[in-house]
Amino acid sequence: MTFIEKRNEIRPASGEAPFSLDEVFFSRTDDRGVIQAGNYVFRRVAHYDWGELLGAPHRLIRHPDMPRAVFWLMWDHLKRGEPVGAYVKNRAKDGLHYWVFAIIAPAPDGGYLSARIKPTSPLLGHIERLYAALRADETTQYLRPEDSAKALADRLTDQGFADYRHFAAHALSEELLARDTGLQAVPDPRIGAARAMLAAADRLRQETEGLEADFHEMRTIPHNMRVIASRLEPTGGPVSTLSQNYGAISREMADWFAENVVGTGSTFAAIEGTIHRSIFLHGMARILRECDQQLDAERRRLDTVDLTTERQLLARQHATYRAKSANGLIRVREEADRIGRACKTMNRHMFGLSSTRVLSKIESARTPGAGETLAEIIRQLAAFQSRIGTRLDRIAAESAAILRLTG
Repeated sequence: MTFIEKRNEIRPASGEAPFSLDEVFFSRTDDRGVIQAGNYVFRRVAHYDWGELLGAPHRLIRHPDMPRAVFWLMWDHLKRGEPVGAYVKNRAKDGLHYWVFAIIAPAPDGGYLSARIKPTSPLLGHIERLYAALRADETTQYLRPEDSAKALADRLTDQGFADYRHFAAHALSEELLARDTGLQAVPDPRIGAARAMLAAADRLRQETEGLEADFHEMRTIPHNMRVIASRLEPTGGPVSTLSQNYGAISREMADWFAENVVGTGSTFAAIEGTIHRSIFLHGMARILRECDQQLDAERRRLDTVDLTTERQLLARQHATYRAKSANGLIRVREEADRIGRACKTMNRHMFGLSSTRVLSKIESARTPGAGETLAEIIRQLAAFQSRIGTRLDRIAAESAAILRLTG
């Protein structure tokens, strides 16, 4: 169907407004959310004349089924200068509704630009139920928008999403892949690579959680060695020296652990968040490029809005977010490389630990009265070394996989 045919299509009396999978529509507003421009797909689906749209607040097309929480989250991101994505149910002038997945971003010269695609992934059904529950709570419990937004964030956390940005990145990639399938196009390879990186990052997280448990268990070993040394060698000796060496090595390992593993700012934590941001920005860039292509296909002025100016704006935004997505992958690569180098440092510590264990075994045989106590410490050292070594090998392998995927 051509654009002319779509502009003249017959609309149903009720239900969903016609909006094709291959279409993308956009609108641009000022800082207050007043519509400054849009394309013909937007006008046709919303079923308003240009004179009714231009200069009107964007809430003109808001559907009463939408929870206020979603719009509060949108403005919260935009006011901080961050792009955001969301499922939105809109209402056309004739009462028909239409669902979109919208990306909204600050425009370089002020105001905001929004581009929308038709959502078709199975996630949409889940969102419809979630929004209905949120809207009911807002109505019956008189929730403020910010309280409802917190309830939405809590529900997403319960479903395994670290935060709303994590959810938005996942949802956008789901919709783009579903769109590729529906249009019989090749699935987006960047999304496939990003998902493989996320799977590797998740395995990294599981291994680091195991490391944390192992380190927690290890903390008793230096103390026990000092106790044994003081009992066997009150004035000092080989076991006392080994105890001191082990304490120094364990402190170095603990410092490495604190720097690379623990906390939201650690190397390991940075990987997953950066991948999510990169995949979201890639999806934004892709949709913005398609908006530009849509305008080129329409080849008409947008009433009083200059088509060339809007296309230039879209091209600039596309270039901006494409570059930001690429920079995100560069950072992922740097973090994965850092993990690999950190593992090599840790393995050097492990070599020192191995030497301490061997010397402790020798001293256990030579020191009268060492008995089963020192032997048990040696056994604990061996078990700890084996577990840490295995985990470090796995972590190094996953970081290498991420490096290949960023290739």
